[in-house]
Amino acid sequence: MTPAIEIQRLGKCYGALVALDNVDLVIQPGEFFALLGPNGAGKTTLISILAGLTRASHGTASVMGYDVLSGYREARKRLGVVPQELVYDPFFTVRETLVIQSGYFGLKRNDVWIDEILHHLDLTEKAHANVRALSGGMKRRLLIAQALVHKPPVIILDEPTAGVDVDLRQSLWQFIRQLNLQGHTIVLTTHYLEEAEALCNRVAVLKQGKIIALDSMHNLVHSTRGYTLEFRLSSEKLPSGLQAWPGKQDGCLHSLKIKDSSEIETALSILRESGIQVFDIKLLQPDLESVFMKLMEADSAGSA
Repeated sequence: MTPAIEIQRLGKCYGALVALDNVDLVIQPGEFFALLGPNGAGKTTLISILAGLTRASHGTASVMGYDVLSGYREARKRLGVVPQELVYDPFFTVRETLVIQSGYFGLKRNDVWIDEILHHLDLTEKAHANVRALSGGMKRRLLIAQALVHKPPVIILDEPTAGVDVDLRQSLWQFIRQLNLQGHTIVLTTHYLEEAEALCNRVAVLKQGKIIALDSMHNLVHSTRGYTLEFRLSSEKLPSGLQAWPGKQDGCLHSLKIKDSSEIETALSILRESGIQVFDIKLLQPDLESVFMKLMEADSAGSA
C-alpha cells in the first residue's frame, strides 16, 4: 500500500538553526494522525515542506507516492492544508473564494460539493458575504473549506480550532470524522491535547526538530503506569502512614501517586484510622497531557 505521507531523513536548516533533524515518518492512508510538539518543535516547517511552501535542506517527502519536488503537481492535488494563519483575499465573497480555489485544481463544476462544505461548516448564510466582513471564527471556517474544496485524500489541519467557538468545534470534528471514515487521511496539529486524544489513532511527538515519540494513541497514553489519587481532607497534614507516598500537596488538597486501584482502600483505611475526614476523592488516570509533559521533561533532562 502506498503511504499517504512518507518522509525519509528530512532535514531543514536556517543557518545555524536546525528546524528538522533527519525526520523519518510514514502515515498510512485512512489514518487519523496527531503531530504534536511545543512551539518551535518543527511541526509547521514539516507541513510547509509537504505543501511545497518550503524546500528541505535534505531528505525526501512524498504525498500518496508523489515526491513534493519532482512530482509537485500531483502531490499538491492530493493534499489540503489548513494553515494556522488567517490568510484570505478580501475582494471576493465566500462562494467566489471557493469557486476560484476549485479552479486552481481544474474543477469547473464543483457547486454541489461547495454547497456541502458550506453546510457542514455553517457558512451557508455567509456564502455571499465579502470575506473581509467575516469574524475571525468565520474566516477560520473558510480556510478549512478552501482546504477541502478539491476533495484531497490527505488533509492537514494545523491548529484548526484556534480561536473557534465550541459549537463550531463540535460540528467541525463531526465533519472531519465523517471524511476520515470515508477514507481521507487526516493529520492534526493542535495544542488542545484532549482533542488529539479523542480523535487520533496514532501520534508523533516532535521536539527541537526530532521525533521523540511515535506510537498508537492507546500505547502512548498507557505508557505512563499508575494513577493519581486526589483527596480533599479536613487536615493539611497527612497521617504518618501516607507521608512516605509520592505526591504533592496544596493546602488540604493532597495528590498521591499509586500503582493500582488496590492502594485506594489502603489509603482510605489509613485516613479512617487517623480520624481525618475525606471531603472529596478522585482517581485520575493518565491522559495525553500528562504523558506529553513527561516526554518534554524527560527529553530536556536527557539533553542537559
